[in-house]
Amino acid sequence: MAIELVGRKLGMTQLFKASGDCVPVTVLAVGPCVVVQKKSEEKEGYSAIQLGFEDRKQKHTTKPLQGHFAKAGVTPKRVLFECQVSAEQASGFELGAAVGVGQVFEGVKRVDVSGVTKGRGFTGVIKRHNFHQPKQTHGTHEYFRHGGSSGSGTYPGRVIKGKRMPGRYGADNVTTLALTVEKVDAERNLLFVRGAVPGHKDGLVRVRVSNRD
Repeated sequence: MAIELVGRKLGMTQLFKASGDCVPVTVLAVGPCVVVQKKSEEKEGYSAIQLGFEDRKQKHTTKPLQGHFAKAGVTPKRVLFECQVSAEQASGFELGAAVGVGQVFEGVKRVDVSGVTKGRGFTGVIKRHNFHQPKQTHGTHEYFRHGGSSGSGTYPGRVIKGKRMPGRYGADNVTTLALTVEKVDAERNLLFVRGAVPGHKDGLVRVRVSNRD
């Protein structure tokens, strides 16, 4: 079990390595996250820590949450999330303590990044499922970006469940595994990972240490 941090995707750029290679990277502003609550197996039935990310105005926070944050001695936060950790790991965090990118990802080679992909709305099968477009030759008319037959005839006489058809595309929770960490900027809480990360610019992402080599 590893602690996760929440951040925002700032965009993509490139880094030049000492060898002269140019690598594409995604810049993530990760943390700092504040410890809001600690949960134990004796009280809640499992061991975890609750973290908060980004300040929020008090007038935009409900009274129950205001009391929840006041109990921990922290300002209201925009995002609350939990990380299940062992009791030994949880004992190393104090209420109100800030956890930065340098504490968690310094010296880490690979991370897993979770985010919500860009929403594409209602799309057809060619864009949604990469279907091929029918041939535009003699004899083909009024049939351009269709999906073809969707079911059989007499038996079973219906469309099978799970058939790839038009529908909502995107806006799904996706985790990209084992992204290489190219650079950690602890002073500015920036994490540079090689490759693309799910989501739009300024979108929320969750980052954890990968268990893959």
